[in-house]
Amino acid sequence: MAAVRRLQREYLGFADDPASLLAYRPCWDYQREVLGEVAEEARGDTVLYVEHEPVYTAGRRTTPEQRPFDGTDVVDVDRGGLITWHGPGQLVGYPIVRLPQGVGVVDHVRRVEEAIIRYLASLDLVTGRIKERTGVWFGADGDRPERKVCAIGIRVSRRTTMHGFALNLTNDLAPFENMIPCGIPDAGATTVQAELDAQGQGRRAPTLLEAAEALHPLLEELLAFEPYTPSPDVVR
Repeated sequence: MAAVRRLQREYLGFADDPASLLAYRPCWDYQREVLGEVAEEARGDTVLYVEHEPVYTAGRRTTPEQRPFDGTDVVDVDRGGLITWHGPGQLVGYPIVRLPQGVGVVDHVRRVEEAIIRYLASLDLVTGRIKERTGVWFGADGDRPERKVCAIGIRVSRRTTMHGFALNLTNDLAPFENMIPCGIPDAGATTVQAELDAQGQGRRAPTLLEAAEALHPLLEELLAFEPYTPSPDVVR
């Protein structure tokens, strides 16, 4: 039986009422608070599952031309990665965990990717990684280019991670057309619902709560930092 790392979990902003969506800046402050507690071992490793109010956030390497074309405000943050969008219908997860000695941020990112890939496989959706491109992707098929379904950006402080992943479930893709998502001009963004619709079977995407509950045990397994076999890359 695979080893697991018990992760506490919190659900923030999940509701049918748009007024309940969580603003980004207070959540960022809360992440830092939780990180301090986890780093001091005052609380266990924790994943925050969040549904945010609409917001663009930009990692440290974001360039001016990648920002929203219409001048929409952007929150500049201290994570890796470039620019992305958060909002209703997207599951954002912030794993705040202590890294074992000798484990770096890249291995942490790859394991978060792997958890997402395995979760999507349970929905009969084939995804993977693309070399030199962080996140989880669908490969090009027919007239459709490579499509990112999950963005990932991480920061490590005091050997403890913060920020995390943004999995597109049922969200509107229009905000991604107002920028160069993750700084990649030759690829697209997609959602779980869009890919299920393309299969033509009439299936609905999971709710945010359903997705979080199914994904959590996969994160517990992968973030135990035991040896694992990565899923294949998306063929380019």
